[in-house]
Amino acid sequence: MGEGSRILQGAREALAIARGEIPEEDFAVHIPETVDVRRIREKLQMTQAEFARVFGFKLATLRHWEQKSRNPEGPARAYLLVIDREPDVVRRVLREPGRDCR
Repeated sequence: MGEGSRILQGAREALAIARGEIPEEDFAVHIPETVDVRRIREKLQMTQAEFARVFGFKLATLRHWEQKSRNPEGPARAYLLVIDREPDVVRRVLREPGRDCR
């Protein structure tokens, strides 16, 4: 299994745990309670519009997170953590045509 596949599988497992589909004790997953979305975006040297478009967020949602008027929920925090640590892998996986999560 390649690095991108492992990261994507980890994100899927984090989402399943956050949804309550997998008992949390079955996996050792750390999803931070807070995520500094602006720091992640600025680290990648992207505008809000670019970050939202590239990673699939609504621009308004991104702005709310950065203004701290809303906080990303568990699955979004997990996804943002992966973006923070492996942005190139996320970009590559999202660009792969014809490969869905079925």
